[in-house]
Amino acid sequence: MGRIRIALIPAYEPDWKIFTVLKECLETGIRCIVVDDGSGSRFDSIFENLPPEVMLLRFPENRGKGAALKAGMRYIEEHFKGEYSIVTLDCDGQHQVRDALRLLRAAEKERGSLFLGSRRQSRSSPLRSRIGNAITRAVFSLISGTRIYDTQTGLRAFTERLLPRLLEIRGDRYEYEMNMLLLLAREKLTIREIPIETIYFENNRGSHFDSLKDSIRIYGQIFRFGMSSLFSFLLDFSLYSLLLGLFGLPAVLANGLARLVSAGVNFCINRRLVFHSEKEFLRSAARYALLAAGILLLNSIILSALLMGLHMHPFPAKLLTELLLFSFSYLVQQRLIFSDRKSGAEAGKPEESRKEYRIEYRIEESAERKKTEGEEKSYALTAFYGGYRGSSL
Repeated sequence: MGRIRIALIPAYEPDWKIFTVLKECLETGIRCIVVDDGSGSRFDSIFENLPPEVMLLRFPENRGKGAALKAGMRYIEEHFKGEYSIVTLDCDGQHQVRDALRLLRAAEKERGSLFLGSRRQSRSSPLRSRIGNAITRAVFSLISGTRIYDTQTGLRAFTERLLPRLLEIRGDRYEYEMNMLLLLAREKLTIREIPIETIYFENNRGSHFDSLKDSIRIYGQIFRFGMSSLFSFLLDFSLYSLLLGLFGLPAVLANGLARLVSAGVNFCINRRLVFHSEKEFLRSAARYALLAAGILLLNSIILSALLMGLHMHPFPAKLLTELLLFSFSYLVQQRLIFSDRKSGAEAGKPEESRKEYRIEYRIEESAERKKTEGEEKSYALTAFYGGYRGSSL
């Protein structure tokens, strides 16, 4: 049996365009799996009239795009054997099936890589899409050190080799797709972009992206790091001002003492609240101490240069120094100090998030079986295949 091609399509409150997407996929020999992300009974007429060849998985309530994608991936992992390729598509017709085929062919040639359908924004693109993509692109580059033009694209292709790793990634909503890119970039796995046609309907009004809530989820880690850094900076600056103004210590000495105190506080906050690291405390503390020593040295060198070389006032000089070292500190902490990446034999073990996902999956499956026996259930995730009512997710 040859390689199977599968289109995984999350759908939340879809309209007629989903029929066009499915028709074109099926005509090109791509098998289709649609995940209804809790659209509600108002959309039953759409889901009940999908082509019989389509596999439909349904959530009873909205759980998010990331949860829908992982439900579909879990189904594929458990029901498809051998070699297969997967392309994720939006249900609103913004992705052309011919572009999906190009990504699938590329993924099949480079089976350990992730391929992105990269949209090129122009003046005709919706303003919020242009601004959102620009901000996300800049933030992603800052966080990961990797440049990707379209980090928000939903058109992505990969093969069975990458699937187990993608199921371990955290996030149930739009942040899942960003977390996917961050993890692959951190682990030095290949991410390639292929330009695709850019299509927006009605100025992208149909998008379910919540600019505030979903942006917070997507940028959550860097937001938390920024708040932690701000708090540590205020503590550092307050101690620096106190030692400089009240005790009359030299600026460089006052800076060093203030930095030691604020660094200890910053380590504890970042370890528990920002990066949620589970690494051994002493190991992380030792690495952080080296980073703190390095930053203290750089901090003192830069501050001295600003004070003596440019003759700046001590307070603005301190502020500028901290801003210059912000990005450097974030990247080192995220990649080296608090990264929970495993190596060797540990890399193949399921992450805790995957274990939780498996437990949830089994509970819902058990609930659906009881429903078929006449017991009332309201939260089972049901799978349909043509006229056959199959086992649930």
